[in-house]
Amino acid sequence: MRQSILFGEDNVDPLIIFLATGMVTMSAALSAGAINKLPEDQKPSFASTRNGMVAVIMAGNISAITLLFAMAYGFLKLDWWIPLICMFISFPVVHVLVIQRVLGDLKALVLMLPLVIAAMPVLYYYW
Repeated sequence: MRQSILFGEDNVDPLIIFLATGMVTMSAALSAGAINKLPEDQKPSFASTRNGMVAVIMAGNISAITLLFAMAYGFLKLDWWIPLICMFISFPVVHVLVIQRVLGDLKALVLMLPLVIAAMPVLYYYW
């Protein structure tokens, strides 16, 4: 009987894990940074309060730390140039050209944050 692709098999391709976890964490971190840099009059209503901005900053910090773990996983399991190119070219380009234009910063952060939380145990399990 065949088990799930993400959980249970030891022969899951590290490239798929790296790309999925790296993309969602980079997108969430960039979205949080973009919301943080907006002027006060252009920020979303919940981000204009102090607690809202703390939540955005914490989401960005959690995403950035998980991105570091995804990059370490990528450098450990893949050739060195794959995570390097993804970190500086592929992930930001996909975020800016696709995710940010389709969803906007706030929706992208709200959508990507649960995926960042899900990426943590996936990285730990396949490390």
